[in-house]
Parts: sequence; C-alpha cells; structure tokens
Amino acid sequence: MAYKKKNKVDGRKPPVEYRFKPGQSGNPNGRPKGSLNLKTHLIETLSERITITEGPKSRRVNKLRALVLSLAAKGIKGDARAAAYVLSLVQQSLTDEPAQDQTAKLSPEDEAILRDFLERASESQQPPASRDESSDTKTSGTSNPSEENNDQ
Repeated sequence: MAYKKKNKVDGRKPPVEYRFKPGQSGNPNGRPKGSLNLKTHLIETLSERITITEGPKSRRVNKLRALVLSLAAKGIKGDARAAAYVLSLVQQSLTDEPAQDQTAKLSPEDEAILRDFLERASESQQPPASRDESSDTKTSGTSNPSEENNDQ
C-alpha cells in the first residue's frame, strides 16, 4: 500500500521514471547564448535608420526620431491624444523628476489625514504603561446595554 502512495501518478506527479533525478536540471541547455531581452530588441529596433520624406526632401533618421516626428505631426493636425502625449514627453524631458512623482503629491487635506494616522499608529506601538490614561476612562463605562437596563 505504501508503494502505491509513493509512486502515485496524477496531474502534479509524473511517473517515477520521468521525474528529474537528483541534481538534474529541468533545462539542461539553458537559455541560448546571444538571445536578447525586450529592452535590447527595442533599442535595436528604434535605432535602425529609415528614410522619411518631408515635402520635397527625403532624409534618413532613426525610427525613434521618426516616431516622435509622426506624433508631433498628428498633434499639430488636431489629434488631442497625440498632442497631450508629446507635451507630456516634453515635460518629462525638461524636468529632472519623472512624471510619476508629480502625480504622487498630496493635497493639504490628505497630508493632514496621513499625519493624524501616523500619530495614532505611533501611539498604538507604545507600551501600555506609557499610554495616556484618559483613553482608558472613556471606555470604562459599561459596554453591555442589558446591564444598563438592569439598574432601572
């Protein structure tokens, strides 16, 4: 009976003869040398040079520059999304801060809420002996309404 449980085959346990042996890798050849990740592919693709035509002239630029020119041209023609994206790119490139940090700024009300929360959290981490006793007197009343009714 113990043999059947040990060698049981189901969706998670393949037959014993097909399981990895101790010290054997599941991917013995590993990642092929020279295979590129997404970032490298993007850099290579966007740095390739193409020929674009502006009016009567044609010139060679890299794909990234052509993409920015295309977005700017769409924005100028009235595409609001393209114009907003180009302007956000300009803002990101002109400021030292990333655009994500600008959206993370808190309003004064949010700052007050956060400050209050941090104060209460630091109070709750203090040992009970150093706590203010005024909070204990607030909760010292009876909490069971049935006990209050018994007094009447």
